[in-house]
Amino acid sequence: MKKQKVVDAQDILEKYDKENQFRTEIGKWAWVITFLGVSLTIFHLYTGYFGVLPSQKQGAVHLGTALGIVFLLYPARKAWRKTQKTVPWYDIVLAFTAMYVTYHKIFFFESILQSRISGYSTLDMIISLLGIALVLEATRRTVGLPIVIVASTAILYAVFGNYIPTHILSHPGFSVDRIVTNLWYQESGVFGTPIQISAKFIFLFLFFGVLLVNTPIGKFFNDLAFSLTGKYTGGTAKAAVVASALQGTVSGSSVGNTVATGSFTIPMMKKAGFKPEFSAATEAAASTGGQVMPPMMGAAAFIMMEYLGVNYSTIMLAAFIPAILYFTGIFIGTHFEAKRLKIFGLPKAELPIFRRIIIRNGYMLTPLFVIIGTIMTGSTPQRAALYGILAAFLVSLVRKDSRMNFKKIIYVLEQGGRVALPVIAAVATAGIIAGVVSMTGLGAKFASGIIALSSGHLILALIFTMIACIILGMGLPTTANYVVTATIAAPALINEFGVAPIAAHMFVFYFGIVADITPPVCLAAYAGAGIAKANPFKTGVTAVKLAIAAFIIPFVFIYNPILLFVNATPIMLILGVATALLGMIGVSSAVIGYFVRNSKMWERIILFGAGLMLIIPEPLTSGIGIVLLALIWFIQKKRPDGDKNTTMLVV
Repeated sequence: MKKQKVVDAQDILEKYDKENQFRTEIGKWAWVITFLGVSLTIFHLYTGYFGVLPSQKQGAVHLGTALGIVFLLYPARKAWRKTQKTVPWYDIVLAFTAMYVTYHKIFFFESILQSRISGYSTLDMIISLLGIALVLEATRRTVGLPIVIVASTAILYAVFGNYIPTHILSHPGFSVDRIVTNLWYQESGVFGTPIQISAKFIFLFLFFGVLLVNTPIGKFFNDLAFSLTGKYTGGTAKAAVVASALQGTVSGSSVGNTVATGSFTIPMMKKAGFKPEFSAATEAAASTGGQVMPPMMGAAAFIMMEYLGVNYSTIMLAAFIPAILYFTGIFIGTHFEAKRLKIFGLPKAELPIFRRIIIRNGYMLTPLFVIIGTIMTGSTPQRAALYGILAAFLVSLVRKDSRMNFKKIIYVLEQGGRVALPVIAAVATAGIIAGVVSMTGLGAKFASGIIALSSGHLILALIFTMIACIILGMGLPTTANYVVTATIAAPALINEFGVAPIAAHMFVFYFGIVADITPPVCLAAYAGAGIAKANPFKTGVTAVKLAIAAFIIPFVFIYNPILLFVNATPIMLILGVATALLGMIGVSSAVIGYFVRNSKMWERIILFGAGLMLIIPEPLTSGIGIVLLALIWFIQKKRPDGDKNTTMLVV
């Protein structure tokens, strides 16, 4: 039975997660891929400790090696993944061509710098054209077609902008050779900020996650979650939320986290009595939240740090309270659903013992504490990642069954290179989009369009931005989505409406992430539905209900950013968090339809309104929200039907 679950989980990953659609049989080329993957990881460990190369050289090694591995590992068509018994000749040519045109920046570094003044040659133009084409193809293979379509459209827009009749979007247009050389050789294109941050920070944190995955820490997280929540009402669902939050701190992948923890938690939730759609939605919503859960969050958080010019500890601190509210909302939603269905906790005899887990395996949390401590003391994320990697390796040595021999070390080093491939390809393609935005002035044009559509009203501008982020998120990975929206939309909110910079960037970050659970394209929900054998669309709708906080909180911290620790006094912060948590109770009970008893429609409307009032950190609205919440509690408490022993906060 256990073996069958593993097979099913892998099938689901391959179906919904593009990065898992690689060749399974590559013959002798497996040695080349191993060499390149290990070399890429060692390169980043070396430069992370001894100092990075100049940004263009660091980015060239980072991207060039990744492109070589992509063409050797990923077939041109998904259907060829299992039918091809080795790497075809044309992919070998593409792999080494991609490495050459990228390494060319290293071989002729000085002459390329000189060309920025004297002008680029025909050879430079050809190499640029090849490089961009190979980046787009590698991205198509590892991430998918939508982001390639967006990037290709951006390039066409740069060429034919003078033919666009709309004054807001039109521009004089650029020649092809100027576009491709600017995108390939300048700092605002392929080798711009996103790829630089990927080469400096993101790769090391991804490798840190690989190390943790290859230790028993995943089982430790599950056991810890069940020991903390398993005995309470709806314990299996609550354990899934906690386990996904813990897993999400190191994985940063919505689909991967859904499958990794969902293979274990979803069947248990179904067995306890939850409907398949609810079980899958709980796991998908909680797993998606991993990208906003400090300390690691998603890869986009590191790019945000660079865009805002702040320390990573500032990003972590700003993300902390919204992340807590996000997971609290899901947690409360599972509680009310369990109350409605009368699903109780698991017997203590079936649960791990918390004290025993901590005594025996508590040391496995050391790498996370090392990373948090290093960042909070003011060290760079790079240094924090290195210390975390060292701590994770030392943790693996504690027990004989988790110690890595030479073969396992080589495997982990190779996996470090493999896991980073989709991220590297995505940020390189996002750099193309960002480069076009910079060349054409599209950011300012977008700002003008937002102002015109919203008539100068911030709330309308936020709604339009939210819709744009979700639509982009349906086709773009979170990191690429953030790069695009942070380049186009966030500046409009900051410059035209006076929104706090970190609030604007967090706003677009959040709505790019929730696209993974928002129908019709909600890959995390689809993956969970595959495990639960549930209806995918209904799973997506249920996931949105459970993750309703993610659609509300960003609007709140735009208008009052104390939840992001911006201009927040201790008293304001404590009151803001307390009322927001009460607000999540009201909102979650409204979308589930249960509070003290099953709620009538008018009660659900009042509960939702009261919840919104409590989430908004203003004394008057919070006071009204508390009164309305207490009123519905009193009315339902006095109602004769239902379970008389049920109370609002009993868990």
